[in-house]
Amino acid sequence: MTYDADVIIIGAGPVGLTAAMDLDARGVPVIAVEERRFLEPPSVKCNHVAARTMERFRRLGIAGQVRAAGLPADYPHDVAFRTTLTGREFARIPIPPSRERYTSVTGPDTAWPTPESPHRINQIFLEPLLARHAAGLPRVTLLNSTRYESFEQSADGVEVTVTDPGGRRRVLHGRYLIGADGGRSLVRKQIGAKLEGDAVIGYVQSTCIRAKGLYDQMPGRRAWGYYNFNPRRNGHVYAIDGKDTFLVHNHLTPEEAGSGSADRDRCIRAILGVDDDFGYEVVSEEDWVARRLVADRFRDGRAFIAGDAAHLWVPYGGYGMNAGIADVLNLTWVLGAILGGWAGPRMIGAYEAERLPITAQVSKFAMGHAEQVIRNRHEIPAAIEDDGEEGRLARERFGRQAYDLNVQQFAAAGLNFGYSYDQSPIIGYDGESPPAYTMGGYTPATVPGCRAPHLWLEHGMSLYDRLGQGYSLLRFDQRADIAGLAAAAAAAGLPLEVIDVPAGAVPAEYRHALLICREDQHVAWRGDQAPSDPAALIDLLRGAETWGG
Repeated sequence: MTYDADVIIIGAGPVGLTAAMDLDARGVPVIAVEERRFLEPPSVKCNHVAARTMERFRRLGIAGQVRAAGLPADYPHDVAFRTTLTGREFARIPIPPSRERYTSVTGPDTAWPTPESPHRINQIFLEPLLARHAAGLPRVTLLNSTRYESFEQSADGVEVTVTDPGGRRRVLHGRYLIGADGGRSLVRKQIGAKLEGDAVIGYVQSTCIRAKGLYDQMPGRRAWGYYNFNPRRNGHVYAIDGKDTFLVHNHLTPEEAGSGSADRDRCIRAILGVDDDFGYEVVSEEDWVARRLVADRFRDGRAFIAGDAAHLWVPYGGYGMNAGIADVLNLTWVLGAILGGWAGPRMIGAYEAERLPITAQVSKFAMGHAEQVIRNRHEIPAAIEDDGEEGRLARERFGRQAYDLNVQQFAAAGLNFGYSYDQSPIIGYDGESPPAYTMGGYTPATVPGCRAPHLWLEHGMSLYDRLGQGYSLLRFDQRADIAGLAAAAAAAGLPLEVIDVPAGAVPAEYRHALLICREDQHVAWRGDQAPSDPAALIDLLRGAETWGG
């Protein structure tokens, strides 16, 4: 079979584009099929790029571009809690603006154990940046204005039928298929995967508005996000461009959603705290149902699904788009090993074995938090807008409650760094269990399957900047003999970068003389000396066979 590309990706949103960029970096030719026009504006959603995503954007060479996009460099990324957008403020989560991201030590969202902290940016700025970058890569072909129809697969590859802009059908040939085609994914349906979970958690009426002069009516320091609570209506407002564009989320009751009785304009004004004389323009509307749904499978043969095609949930902690990007970066690492010729037959099963359980965990965190937020909305004090002492005390109590509940999603270290892969066919476990984590907190560890704790090497270089495309062997004790491991890796063709870590500022979690880390930063093996059968360990890591320890 003659292949048009090694990997065909359906969907060129942030998830599909990131997959394409990562595969290009591995020397893998890619075709990405997208029904929308090139640079057609996406929906106004996905307001956050998580630290783990920024770490990978750093490796792909675009972290600086991403951090420079979105809100102005000096615009605070705070989250403010108010009675209305223009009303009284009663709590605030401080988050630094982009120009202070590398230097600020104030607030709960700083001192991240990473070279790249999170960044608040709407998808309308992020996606065009990714699309332009991907379009300029030598091994990426973007087929925009092209509709995906179906695929068939054989032992050798996939045949993907699409309809081009002129209405003509054509067949693309590839070795593998990635479905990053969203919540209504055709690829998911065609591989027979079914979404399971909770079909309804809440209802949201979302409106992007352009409101000139709104900042003039708002008190105090600006913020990126505003949570607004009053007895009439509550909702969230996000600053999109720092000038005059905002996204308003109006939370509906089941009765309002069922009857369609919520007047959009009246609700927006109640959330903003403005009267009928204040004018604004509706840019777009996108109403949605908050769900917790996870596909029962992420793969069928040579076809995979990722992102919203594989899971849908309330994106608390920013883990909607970011979970999808984590999916495809795990998958592209696996496909890179297979297409690189050094992986064994068990490697292809690693993606589903690793990502599906984590997806279920993260979705339950998001749902649990959503349920608490919904309860919080039902507990708004009647006196929250009052002028007297009773109103002040009500705002103070409710503000503490709102801060404590929400700080964990806006400083979500646990979701970023705490999860581990404990059921992988390509990780050498040693019997120690990974530490538990929450949405907001985690315990760094080098237990196999965990994220290798970050450390700075000489000359201000991050450990993650040094990791090789396959595996890296970190040697903390220069006396440890690694000749057998290096020889076994070379014999199997497995890429193994040796990094001698200098003594000094090494985190206490690194308790072993040797540690093998994957490019995606997860620990694959550790020990105080090389195993007695290094070839067996190398075969485990490349998915050639199981390993007894």
